[in-house]
Amino acid sequence: MSALLCLVAGAVCFYLIVYYGVFRGVGCSSPVKLKGKTAIVTGSNTGIGKATALDLAKRGARVILACRNKEKAEAAAFDIRRESGNNQVVFMQLDLASLKSVRSFAETFLKTEPRLDLLINNAGVMGPGCTEDGFGAAFGVNHLGHFLLTNLLLERLQQCGPSRVVTVAALLHRFGNIDFPLLASEKDLVSGQSTWHDFQAYCSSKLCNVLFTRELANRLEGTSVTCYSLHPGVIYTELCRGLSLWLQLLMMPFAKLFFMDPEGGSQTTLHCALQEGIEPLSGRYFSNCALQQVGAKGRDDALAKKLWEVSERLTRLS
Repeated sequence: MSALLCLVAGAVCFYLIVYYGVFRGVGCSSPVKLKGKTAIVTGSNTGIGKATALDLAKRGARVILACRNKEKAEAAAFDIRRESGNNQVVFMQLDLASLKSVRSFAETFLKTEPRLDLLINNAGVMGPGCTEDGFGAAFGVNHLGHFLLTNLLLERLQQCGPSRVVTVAALLHRFGNIDFPLLASEKDLVSGQSTWHDFQAYCSSKLCNVLFTRELANRLEGTSVTCYSLHPGVIYTELCRGLSLWLQLLMMPFAKLFFMDPEGGSQTTLHCALQEGIEPLSGRYFSNCALQQVGAKGRDDALAKKLWEVSERLTRLS
């Protein structure tokens, strides 16, 4: 019996060491208040996007929940208003899988909202399928949709500066790759359809997020707008809802035990959005509420510039 108790105690200690030492992140310590400021958070009806929107609402911001699903987003807005005591939390329709929807959202926002201080590019997908415009889902939603959205709102961000653009990337960007000939021929970052291809496409889309932020910072140098990309941590969210059922069931026990909850996963996003004094680090990559080094491809300025130019053509900005 004593041996069993020792085994259990050892297992619990191991779990606590791994969870708090590896998986659990650092919290955002910024005391900044946001009364009179406006923030957009994409994909904010659930997960770390909703947790981010809730924190911003508690700080007094007017928060726009930019989401595809009207019913879920309105329910999230109700929850956030109730919990924060802030009635300035509203839903606006945005489907990042449709460039037409992105343009419609931007047009509506610019007509109805006089300010934009924070743009949080949070939404992300992993899984099969294509966007309305024929791009691979991960590339189209995670990168192209946010690329177009940011560019359409950039003038308003500059007018309201100092302002920030925060893009949720991932540590997995290190495994990403950008094959421009393949992108030109297949409108995707990978060729083939399987769970492995979906994973590769996700990693590559996150590399796009890092490179987009790097080039955006270069283009915004000398302005009042700064931008940051980040790894939110290993989070238990709905991101993998596009994966097969058996894979989701396989992951669930491990995820429940070790992954951070959405509130924990929102902390580095909030740090990048709120922390004073990080303006000189525009274009850089954060994790655990601290500056981190990106993978070699994520530091390639020539690659970042080429991706920007290709993205301009694909979204018909140029």
